[in-house]
Amino acid sequence: WWRDVIREASFEGQHTVAVQQGLRMGMILFIVSEVMFFFAFFWAFFTSSLSPVFNIGGVWPPAGIEAISPWGLPLLNTIILLSSGASVTWAHHAIVGGFKKEALVGLIITVIFAVIFTGLQGFEYINAPFAMSDSVYGSVFF
Repeated sequence: WWRDVIREASFEGQHTVAVQQGLRMGMILFIVSEVMFFFAFFWAFFTSSLSPVFNIGGVWPPAGIEAISPWGLPLLNTIILLSSGASVTWAHHAIVGGFKKEALVGLIITVIFAVIFTGLQGFEYINAPFAMSDSVYGSVFF
C-alpha cells in the first residue's frame, strides 16, 4: 500500500481521491491529538497553580522551589521561537511565489533558529534549580 502511495505521488504526480482523503484525515487527527496534548498540559498547570494543594505547601510555586525568571532565558527563547515562525512563513511565501533562493534562505534561517532554540532549552533544563521529580511544578515545567 505505501509503495503505491509513493508511486502515485512520485511518478504519476497525483494521489487517488481515497488516498487524499486518508492523508487529510491523518493530518486532522494528528493536529487534534496535539491540541489535546497541549490542552492537558495547560489544564495541569492552571489546576496546580490556581488551587495549590496542601501537599505542596498551599502556595505556587511550591515551597522550596526557586522559580526561573520569565524575563531572562525564557523570554529569549520565546523571541527565537516567534522568529522561526516568521522565517518559515517567509520561506513558505517564497515557495508559493516561485522564489527558490529566498525560500532556501528562509529555511536555513529557520533551521538555525531551531538549533539555537533547542540548545537554549537544553541549557535551561540542565541548569534549572529543580528537577522533574520536584512536585507538580517540575513535572509541568519539564
